[in-house]
Amino acid sequence: MLNYYPLWKNLLVALVLLVGLLYALPNVFSQDPVIEVTGTRGEQVGETLQQNLLAALERAQIPVKASVLQPDRLQIRFGSGEDQLLAQSAVAKALPPQFTHALTLSPDVPGWLSAIGGQPMNLGLDLRGGIHVLIDVDMEAALAKAVERHAGNIRSELRDERIRYLTVRESGNGVDVRFKDAATRDRAEEVLGGEFRELGISTRDDDGDYYVRVFMPPDEERAARKLALEQNITTLRNRVNALGVSEPVIQQQGERRIVVELPGVQDPGKVKDLLGATATLEYRLVHGDLSQAFEAERSGRAPPGANLYRERDGQPILLKRQVIVTGDEMTSASAGFDQQSGQPAVIVQLDSKGARRMRNVTTDNVGKPMAVVFREKRTVGRDADGKPIREWVEEVINVATIREPFGRRFQTTGLDSPQEAHQLALLLRAGALAAPIEIVEERTIGPSLGQDNIDQGFASVMVGLALVLVFMLVYYRVFGLVANLALVTNLVLIVAVLSVLQATLTLPGIAGIVLTVGMAVDANVLIFERIREELRVGSTPQASIHSGYAKAFSTILDANITTFIAAVVLFSIGSGPVRGFAVTLAIGILTSMFTAIIGTRALVNLIYGRKRVHKLSI
Repeated sequence: MLNYYPLWKNLLVALVLLVGLLYALPNVFSQDPVIEVTGTRGEQVGETLQQNLLAALERAQIPVKASVLQPDRLQIRFGSGEDQLLAQSAVAKALPPQFTHALTLSPDVPGWLSAIGGQPMNLGLDLRGGIHVLIDVDMEAALAKAVERHAGNIRSELRDERIRYLTVRESGNGVDVRFKDAATRDRAEEVLGGEFRELGISTRDDDGDYYVRVFMPPDEERAARKLALEQNITTLRNRVNALGVSEPVIQQQGERRIVVELPGVQDPGKVKDLLGATATLEYRLVHGDLSQAFEAERSGRAPPGANLYRERDGQPILLKRQVIVTGDEMTSASAGFDQQSGQPAVIVQLDSKGARRMRNVTTDNVGKPMAVVFREKRTVGRDADGKPIREWVEEVINVATIREPFGRRFQTTGLDSPQEAHQLALLLRAGALAAPIEIVEERTIGPSLGQDNIDQGFASVMVGLALVLVFMLVYYRVFGLVANLALVTNLVLIVAVLSVLQATLTLPGIAGIVLTVGMAVDANVLIFERIREELRVGSTPQASIHSGYAKAFSTILDANITTFIAAVVLFSIGSGPVRGFAVTLAIGILTSMFTAIIGTRALVNLIYGRKRVHKLSI
């Protein structure tokens, strides 16, 4: 009996090893200190800005290692961290207000490797340094705010329909409206049921008083909570992007919490100011035509009752000073399509106060254009030291013609694509936080501590690996050498998979790798002991190899499946650090199954498989 793999299987093993080495290779290259320049609101970074910044650095006599211009950002590489810090001031002074910069590290990966997707794995905050913030969203306040809006809308609707009511009172998840007689109550029920179809309605009699209760059903409550969380995430993401942080993480955790991770940021006060920043929206009527706007721009004087603004493409436009409604009176905004034309649109809902004012203005101005103005505090320049100067900035993000009178619910059309409609809806919803937030956890990790964590984690992996290698080599001899080669290959494959998936390696993730080093060799111990048992009962070496791998497979599979299930559970219910451990553990299980079973079998077959042997070095 001979043991050997067919050619295709050997080639498959070799191909996996080659691909693993190739995609693990980017992690070998050093990290360059980099200044990364991006637009605060997605502006394109062009060659002109690149040349201006390089000229400023040349005047400051700061050497530049390389300059890489990408579609959405500019990376300026330096040879040392000292040069990067010196360049920060020069770049800040030369940078236009609509652009921002961030200090980061970027691997010096060769172009040919980057071209095939070779990128190093990301490092978590505990390895790279930065700030971790856990934010709790007050869902009770979000629901109370929704109920308050419904109460205002109910009052407005009853007044418009000339239905007299005694009181409108907010109660729990709904609104109780009291009437003096049953006939009025029944008419109100009919009107409110037709206007608020998404809400539940019930009636009751109580000691001569007649009530209609309008309440939020469970589906509507979940939708309100989800909308508040999504709007807060969108708002925080826009604010963090304006900060210019490289590779920020803003994601939902559970049903009411948001995790914000800012790699490289070391100023907690600045982060708190950023997260608590304000932005709002204003709807205004357009004043005059385009020629008047250009004349106002040329002369520097706007007509009485109007202000000069600019659209996002830089074109001037005159808007009336009177504000119709603001983002504070907006309850929701979502992307959709116009039912008549099928064109992309944004559907907006206002509260009762905003709806009444919008209805009055649009009734008197059908056929006239109306603009949406986005106001936020933004960096408009830099002082002599290069520090940002923040002021309120206004820009027109949309202009549309009023087709017919509207109030509580209306749509904005004239958009070029569904993507633009989606972005506009995000801007409209992200003007202000939908619910109060509270920072419940805050951690700041310095870059030196991150480097210490990397050094200690690397040392732990190397010590654990060395001990296992020595034990296996002494105890199992040639088969131990095979297991050692598989173990080293397993580490390479783990790094390659983490790099391909662009997963984030954390300190608990390194612990998962250390654990995998011990677990990966377990499979080989089981196989080798089965081979030794077969040899002891008198089986031939070739038969012992075959039986050892065959009989140990089910045990290895069962053990790894149970551990993999545990890793999946940890990932599904755990937080960031626990997830990092679960990811590396799960990847390590899969790669160790390949290297410990298929990889070692291929090596053993090459050593012993195609010849008759009388003794195994095991």
